[in-house]
Parts: sequence; C-alpha cells; structure tokens
Amino acid sequence: MMGYGGWGLLGGYGWLGMVVQLLLWVGIVFLVVWGAGRLFPGRQETVHETALDILKRRYASGEITAAEYQQARQDLAQ
Repeated sequence: MMGYGGWGLLGGYGWLGMVVQLLLWVGIVFLVVWGAGRLFPGRQETVHETALDILKRRYASGEITAAEYQQARQDLAQ
C-alpha cells in the first residue's frame, strides 16, 4: 500500500524530505543556468576609447607621424 507518506524519492522523511528535494532541484537548475552562461556568454564588456586614446595608439604604432599627431591633438583640443 502506497498511501500518503509513501517511500518515493525522500517521501518518507516528510517536510524535511520536501525541503531537501527542493534544494536539490534548485541546485540542479542553478548549475544548468550557470553552465549555459559560461558556454554561451551573452554580453561582453565594450571598451570605450576616447578620440585621444585612439590617436595615441595610432602614433605609438607608427601609423601617423609626429606632425600629424600634434595637429590632431590641437584639433581635438578645440
């Protein structure tokens, strides 16, 4: 006879069994959501470079000359 309080999954432990089972399911759902978030990142931080940062980087890499750098800095300062 399997009436109320049968021996299902943790059913024989009453309210304690229900709490443990609830925590088990919450933990499983958390792990699945966390794992999916690690595998498929939705957002990535964007780096906002200012115009002066871009200018400095271009000068440092040799894309522009010192004269072009100085002229662009003056233009940006206005």
